[in-house]
Amino acid sequence: MENEVFKYYTEGEWKVSSSGNSVQVINPSTRKTQYKVQACSKEEVNKVIESARMAHKAWAKTPLWKRAELLHKAAVILKNHKKPIADCLVKEIAKPTKDALTEVLRSADLVSYCAEEGVRLLGKGDFLVSDSFPGNDRTKYCFTSKIPLGVVLAIPPFNYPVNLAVSKIAPALIAGNSLVLKPPTQGAVAALHMVHCFHLAGFPKGLISCVTGKGSEIGDFLTTHPGINCISFTGGDTGIAISKKAGMIPLQMELGGKDACIILEDADLDLAASSIVKGGFSYSGQRCTAVKLVLVIESVADALVKKVNEKLQKLTVGPPEDDCDITPVVTESSSNFIEALVMDARQKGATFCQEYRRDGNLIWPLLLDNVRSDMRIAWEEPFGPVLPVIRIKSIEEGIRHCNASNFGLQGCVFTKDINRAILISDAMEIGTVQINSAPARGPDHFPFQGLKDSGIGSQGITNSINMMTKVKSTVINLPTPSFSMG
Repeated sequence: MENEVFKYYTEGEWKVSSSGNSVQVINPSTRKTQYKVQACSKEEVNKVIESARMAHKAWAKTPLWKRAELLHKAAVILKNHKKPIADCLVKEIAKPTKDALTEVLRSADLVSYCAEEGVRLLGKGDFLVSDSFPGNDRTKYCFTSKIPLGVVLAIPPFNYPVNLAVSKIAPALIAGNSLVLKPPTQGAVAALHMVHCFHLAGFPKGLISCVTGKGSEIGDFLTTHPGINCISFTGGDTGIAISKKAGMIPLQMELGGKDACIILEDADLDLAASSIVKGGFSYSGQRCTAVKLVLVIESVADALVKKVNEKLQKLTVGPPEDDCDITPVVTESSSNFIEALVMDARQKGATFCQEYRRDGNLIWPLLLDNVRSDMRIAWEEPFGPVLPVIRIKSIEEGIRHCNASNFGLQGCVFTKDINRAILISDAMEIGTVQINSAPARGPDHFPFQGLKDSGIGSQGITNSINMMTKVKSTVINLPTPSFSMG
């Protein structure tokens, strides 16, 4: 196992890269090499995309019910393989065991739901008549249907390498596309295990491929390849670079967030504090929908901060194998970035509610009170267990700060006044507003989208299926009747 290099997957086979090179997957807890994966070459990427293009042609003609049948089969196999996949997640991305198992089960459920939704959605078209438009007779009939795009490139992030892969794979496949998966380095082996489940389900050869390698070597080559017909990407700033370089193809981008939590003076503070701790610190804050900023009305700020701090004291900190609440963040560079934000806040006078503690990639949970807008932590996304609190004098001040961000993914409002909640939701320039709950991506059939630098397009099972298809019309032109229509 020590020297094993996991193979990449194409044309229904597991292959060794001709490059002779591998990429190391570092265990965030031990900071030592845990696994190695193939470093695929550009020539291999070319072959993968060509085989995906060929496989798509036959798959597009496969009946919907057959596509759905294979997806249901893959979902069952995923559930049966939950333990080995979860073990990889624990070692590759330091995800606590219980959360790792949940991710695999949620992914299997997503695949099944997607199969059902695809059959419903794609099994019907529209029928239009020409006499509904001014000046036209009833001489034309138009039938529309949804057809696949071709080859979909799926690029998931490290934090949910299985769930955010299948949220792209399942819609692509049910819609009749073929799929090339480029997993993140941290999470690559879990993704390969997941692809193995699709392999065991018996999908046609070449329909699903998984290429591993350094983004710096094959990333741009993949995302600008003329054989790719659609890109679905979840991640950070890289997505902005991809969207600038990609050709004239549909893009689905879910990027960063600085999800703000606005607490009004009439809020249920116990509910708000629980939601802030769960939303801000689960999986060590390494989620695009994590609470990343608390904007609290001054009159209740002391009470809220006290409640949050009491809950933070109860969080367990340590290795993911022990199911600790706070586990090491994914890389040393991430840890250093988080520390730089913390030191900037210290230098500018933020109140540290806990002592700042770090051991390697393990950072203890930290609440920063009295944060001001001249501090980096007020605007930048730490992607770690550090949460800033800004005290505000009015709702307007909170909305202004939220909308001044270059991000616009999610946010939340805590109040007992539903009218004010809806008005604040309308005013927040973000993709989703949660009322009296922390931001969250799921359930996976809900629409999920960001504004501004947080993304392009909308996800969620139905939206993804629609985005990975295009409308085709067939128009029947009737001749002038040679008989009386009376």
